[in-house]
Amino acid sequence: MKKSFIALIFFSSYSFVNAQSSTPDEKVKQYAATISADNLRKDLTYIASDELEGRDTGSEGQRKAADYIAKRFADLGLTPLASDGKGGKGYFQYFNLYQKGWKDAYIMIGNKKKEFFKDYYPNGLTSIPQEESIKVVFAGYGIESDTYNDYKNIDVKGKAVVILDGEPKNASGKYYITKEGEKSDWEEKAGLQKKTNIALNKGAKMFFVVTDSDETQFKSLAAERKAVLSRFNRMSLAESKPEQASSNPTFYISKAMAAEMLATKPAKFDKLVNKITETGETTAGKAKESKISIKAERGEVPVQTQNVLGFLEGTDKKDEVILITAHYDHVGIQGGQIHNGADDDGSGTCAVLELARAFAQAKKEGNGPRRSILFMTVTGEEKGLLGSQYYADKDPIIPLANTVCDLNIDMIGRIDKEHAPREDYVYLIGSDKLSSELHQISEEANNNSIKFQLDYTYNDPKDPNRFYYRSDHYNFAKHKIPVVFYFTGVHADYHRPGDDVEKILFPKYQQITQLVFHTAWGVANREERIKVDSNKP
Repeated sequence: MKKSFIALIFFSSYSFVNAQSSTPDEKVKQYAATISADNLRKDLTYIASDELEGRDTGSEGQRKAADYIAKRFADLGLTPLASDGKGGKGYFQYFNLYQKGWKDAYIMIGNKKKEFFKDYYPNGLTSIPQEESIKVVFAGYGIESDTYNDYKNIDVKGKAVVILDGEPKNASGKYYITKEGEKSDWEEKAGLQKKTNIALNKGAKMFFVVTDSDETQFKSLAAERKAVLSRFNRMSLAESKPEQASSNPTFYISKAMAAEMLATKPAKFDKLVNKITETGETTAGKAKESKISIKAERGEVPVQTQNVLGFLEGTDKKDEVILITAHYDHVGIQGGQIHNGADDDGSGTCAVLELARAFAQAKKEGNGPRRSILFMTVTGEEKGLLGSQYYADKDPIIPLANTVCDLNIDMIGRIDKEHAPREDYVYLIGSDKLSSELHQISEEANNNSIKFQLDYTYNDPKDPNRFYYRSDHYNFAKHKIPVVFYFTGVHADYHRPGDDVEKILFPKYQQITQLVFHTAWGVANREERIKVDSNKP
């Protein structure tokens, strides 16, 4: 009897201690502790490598990143939910974006086809939707004034005019228009506008401006212009109406191409230009009129891209789903330099991978979350939050009604000048705007884990940066799904080629990822779904 009683006390004590060792608080700390700076570094070293060429939306580098993320999800045993187009399921949610640009652009001189942005380039978003055949006439500098007139002996009605850039001057640099060393108002942008207005009044239809650059310089200028104009070639989720033809299309050409367009030799064209320099007299009309065919069709080209989704099923509340998101695209190559985007948003992307690994390990060991979690890396953020918009507005694979919240991670690997040199902070944006309970869980998660300074500066609706509207969480918040946006601020390498892995502060990065884990765990395992009880701006 006595031995049995002692044994019972021992068993009860052991059971109590054992139960205490696996309390929910200790479990979350146990799995959060598995989030590793080494794992983050390993994934980020690939995601932000030169091989991926900046992960521009729709690029080969972006697709390589998608393949890497999908393989990691598969290795972790996450469930694919997206249609693979063959009756099965995959990790890729494919969709098309539509990019504005020139679909078909060329100049035909005889049987020679001239290449857009190599042999010539446009001034602005010029559009010539249908091929046009047009006569070409040399109009000197395209100037009409009391002291110099290029239009004395030429008819430009219905024609394309080839005009020299700038204004005439002699060998010593004295300008013929002002008869002094100073430029007149026929120079630069205002001067070109003045020239085109005169020619338009005389019935001209389009303009070709001959630059002073040699062939090497011209090709460099053409490449730069292409890069500048590509910024206007925005992407969208839907096709828009075709653009109307430009009223006065204008292009820049080299001297060699001007000679070809005027059916003359480069040396002879140079003589025409030099004669103006020598005499101050126009040579407009001295080159033979010729004919070209031209097209510069602007429109929208479909660009296939994909979100990458991996699903971890919960236990007794599996129909309620938490989203953990980050964007994995960046800005690609600009000005000939790769922008690797280690912080923006390689840091968020690899945090999602590490969070998926920690939760998958918990589930494998019998401690999986009660609610399900959808880990999603989205594309097209840099083009206007398009990947998350596609998911939220067009194809929510998990119904939005079942979506509990979105924890969105965008740039958590660096520090900004407002906090430097301090590292133990993170900006939280949106946590209280729709759910006071989510905000409370977030605060408690921090108090129970990394104890960082939670900075709500950018949560202020009066903040001029409007970061609440500038990352992927917003596409869920607008549907009244509570969100938290984790962010460490803008730094000197934001959208620049210096945003590299070497500058990531991995201890800080690891801790913020652990904070997201604690918050997700709190939301996933509580008894009641968090309430949407706020509507703050």
